[in-house]
Amino acid sequence: RRHKIENFFQRIKELRAIATRYEKLASRFLALVLLASICDWFAR
Repeated sequence: RRHKIENFFQRIKELRAIATRYEKLASRFLALVLLASICDWFAR
């Protein structure tokens, strides 16, 4: 189970904006992470 979670975080960190935390506001960063999660879910 932990392996799946680590793989998930590795996939969403491929997006530069998430890896560098481009968004300064926490709410916008969370929205970006959620969007990346949804895109990852649809891709699978």
